[in-house]
Amino acid sequence: MSKAKAGDTVRVHYTGKLDDDTQFDSSSGRDPLEFGIGNGQVLPGFENAVEGMTVGENKSVRIEAEDGYGPHHEQLIQEVPKSVLPEDLTPEQGMQLQARDAEGNVTSMTVTEVSEESITVDANHPLAGKALNFDIELVEIV
Repeated sequence: MSKAKAGDTVRVHYTGKLDDDTQFDSSSGRDPLEFGIGNGQVLPGFENAVEGMTVGENKSVRIEAEDGYGPHHEQLIQEVPKSVLPEDLTPEQGMQLQARDAEGNVTSMTVTEVSEESITVDANHPLAGKALNFDIELVEIV
């Protein structure tokens, strides 16, 4: 039986959980995730875990933050005056916002705190700085 290797397109089912067992993503009830090994389409740690698997094999893997969404950077947390927000926006904790820089690049961020005069936003990926635990099943090598 052949093993998944660089250059192969694979289909996998997966469930991702944090260390506290909170599920953050799953392919359950959906089509399997399809990606090319070595194409950089998925997290490096996830790709490395699938490489070498055979069709029908199940694997559990822990991906540390540096091979997942990277470390949590404090410099990506900023306090923003409410006066710079659109007038029709009522910010709430947990709300997702986007900002565009001078070059037109869009940054997504999460509102983490709301005060009377300002909001605090975090532009880190929500899973940055966290270890990720995946249960993976290799469904097919295309």
